Amino acid sequence: MWTLTLRGGARVAVVAAEWYDAFGVVTRGRVQLELRDGEPGPVLGRDAGFWLRGTGVRALRNPGRRTARVRIVTPRARTVTCQSTHPRTPSYRILEERHEQHE
Repeated sequence: MWTLTLRGGARVAVVAAEWYDAFGVVTRGRVQLELRDGEPGPVLGRDAGFWLRGTGVRALRNPGRRTARVRIVTPRARTVTCQSTHPRTPSYRILEERHEQHE
C-alpha cells in the first residue's frame, strides 16, 4: 500500500503498466478522474474507492486548492517518484507505506 499526495491543481498521468492492478481510496480532499478522450470524469471525495483497470482513466487530478491524498493498494508495495504537470507543483512523491504487524 502506498500514498499518492497531490497538491492543489496537480495532475498525474496513469500509466497502464504501472497502475493496472491498483485500487485507490481518497483519504483527503477531492480527486478528479480524467478520461482518455480528455474529458473530465467524476470528482471523487473522501472515502471514495475506485479501480483504474479497464476504466479509460488517463490521469488523476486535484481540482481543489488543498492537498489531496489517495491510498493505493496493489499486490506489491513500491516507492515511485513522479513529476507533476502543474506549473506550481514541481514534483511530488508517492510514498511507500510501511506495514505494521498486528498481533
